[in-house]
Amino acid sequence: MTDMIDGHHHIWRQTDLPWLVGPMQPRIFGPYEPIRRDYPIQEYLDDLKGTGVTRSVYVQTNWANDRFEDEAAWVQQTADAHGWPHAIVAYANFAVDDVRPQLDRLKRYPLVRGVRMQLHWHENPLYRFAARADLCADPMIQRNIAHLADHGWSFDLQVFTPQMPQAAALAEACPNVTFILQHAGMLEDLSPAGRAAWRAGVARLAACPNVVSKLSGLGTFIHRNDPAHIAAVVTDTVAIFGAERCLFGSNFPIEKLWTSYRELVDAFRAAAAPLSAEQQDAIFKTTAMRVYRL
Repeated sequence: MTDMIDGHHHIWRQTDLPWLVGPMQPRIFGPYEPIRRDYPIQEYLDDLKGTGVTRSVYVQTNWANDRFEDEAAWVQQTADAHGWPHAIVAYANFAVDDVRPQLDRLKRYPLVRGVRMQLHWHENPLYRFAARADLCADPMIQRNIAHLADHGWSFDLQVFTPQMPQAAALAEACPNVTFILQHAGMLEDLSPAGRAAWRAGVARLAACPNVVSKLSGLGTFIHRNDPAHIAAVVTDTVAIFGAERCLFGSNFPIEKLWTSYRELVDAFRAAAAPLSAEQQDAIFKTTAMRVYRL
């Protein structure tokens, strides 16, 4: 079995996440009572036993914005104590005049490899996160994201289909930054027209050589582990990006709402089974090693 790298997982403490300690709030992934609690590193390690995963990347979990450094420090401390995770995608607020003081604080933590600020906006308020739909086109956002190149850090890009043209323009404005498209582009409209629009948007992003696609979070909008759905997204994404620009991510513990880690890995392995051994190795290992410098 090929070694795997989980390119997108979260560990968290309930006390650090407002959306887990306050009143239940609607979420893009539906009701979340079973994960409205601590998800410590040992539980994550137990979840992935026997799956072939040998390294992982932590992606920020929306602590209070002014505690962005506390989050990076806590994950670094966890990694120092347990040997997992192996890289950190931290948070920074790029909607400020100059993001560089935030980045200077994050560079204190050696596992930081990238930053995510979620830019996805949707007409459906339940799917909406960003303040407005056009942040990718904001010159201040573009200027600040370009500063990631000073540290050799990537940007985890989270957008919906209608935002993809502006997201591609953002990637073009920051040619020295690697952009990692979250959840393979957040396909939520599964109609033929919706799929066609998503494929066109993904192709526009794939035309930017500094964009790769993360095959993760594919149960977000259907609230189940659906091997056929995963296979369709993997097949289309690999056809557009090439396997060498695709990487696997579990999105655990969110996906734990409807599946086990082993079942999720099995579905992705089945989806990639028609591909060559080299292509499978890219998806499950080498792309993540390259873009997150593992």
